[in-house]
Amino acid sequence: MKFKDTFCSSPWFHMRITNQGYYNFCRWQTTKNNTLRRNIKDVTPTEYFQQDMVGIREAMKNGTPIEECGLCMEMESHGKVSGREKQLLKTGIELDNFEKTTIASPFYHEFKKVTSDILPSDWQIDLGNYCNGACVFCDPKHSSTLAGEFLKLNLISEPPSPSWCSNDVQFDEFINTIISSSSLAYLHFIGGETLITPAFKKILITLIEHDLTDVTIGFTTNLMVWDDSINALLMKFDNVNLGLSIETLSAVNDYARYPSKIENAKMILDKWVKFGKEHGWLMQIRITPTWITVEDIDSVFEYAYHSLIGVESCNYIHEPSYMRMDVLPSEFKNQAADRLEKWIKSKEKPNSTDNTVNIRNPSTVRSNIIRDAISYLSYLRRTPHDPLLIPKMIDFITTIETNRGNSILDYKPHYEKFLRPAGYRRS
Repeated sequence: MKFKDTFCSSPWFHMRITNQGYYNFCRWQTTKNNTLRRNIKDVTPTEYFQQDMVGIREAMKNGTPIEECGLCMEMESHGKVSGREKQLLKTGIELDNFEKTTIASPFYHEFKKVTSDILPSDWQIDLGNYCNGACVFCDPKHSSTLAGEFLKLNLISEPPSPSWCSNDVQFDEFINTIISSSSLAYLHFIGGETLITPAFKKILITLIEHDLTDVTIGFTTNLMVWDDSINALLMKFDNVNLGLSIETLSAVNDYARYPSKIENAKMILDKWVKFGKEHGWLMQIRITPTWITVEDIDSVFEYAYHSLIGVESCNYIHEPSYMRMDVLPSEFKNQAADRLEKWIKSKEKPNSTDNTVNIRNPSTVRSNIIRDAISYLSYLRRTPHDPLLIPKMIDFITTIETNRGNSILDYKPHYEKFLRPAGYRRS
């Protein structure tokens, strides 16, 4: 691989803290073995960023492929705008003009170093699993409601460990880190459901008290909450990036994002879009396509295209593996691909030579929506069906549906053709 295909500027300005207080060197990082990771209870954010990330920066400088960066590599293989491309752009680096823009980057001299004496300017902050939703593709680490349901159904033996935010010492350590960061520029919050997590409001108030309203605030909400008191705080910030989570604008969204109801979700979606446009906020619809919803994602692309707001997903879902799009047998995967391709062809084709990755540029919103749709089309056409995922998927949805009193066949009756032979018994 070429150096430009592996290098990412992210480790020089960004890091993440997960719900359980583990640090990641990147918001897109994949790491399964928590025992090898550092936690805020043991290491301060400053120590992790300035010292523990040395090895990652060294690997980036040497052009060494990093296993934890696999999700970005997969996204790029399908033409999807990757996290790596987004982070490179934040430091002024364009892949089409890599060498010149790297040398011209304001971080160029930082790239020469592997140790750091600065603090992160860009954060993803996972605030815990406090959530009023129980999305079928989510997990207990990100939803307290789902954790309760999984415990009831014996799908887990114990609840996830408490959020790092619930520990006053750890929370204060983190707060002190961000307010002392002289170059702090962007804080992106996820949960759980951000708007009902007390730590989110507390951090906003702290930033306002320290006159840090020039920091861009990003957050994602599940379209089940509207809170005027939070909105009043957000309006004090110069820039807000709003993520709106929905899978489809069809009824199957009720199954995927249980217990949300599509009519209520549409109402809150429209309300957020109107409110966000009134205040000049940057908005993206956040989707996590699975085998359950991929057939209907054109409805989201159409809404976004019409509303001139972006569509963004962090990556292709990998966990839980039985929710991946390649669970679908080829016949159904091709049906979904055909429907998506029809939608793409109904729109003006973006310039094939335009490799703009700035999804936040209003002038390229529609071309980026189409590019994202094309990436899912590529995934559906090129990724083979994995039949080994089906038995676990059947076991899971049968268990969860028995508790919820619903059935995927209520929403996708034609899926009976592959579900029944695989052992699905719900009516």
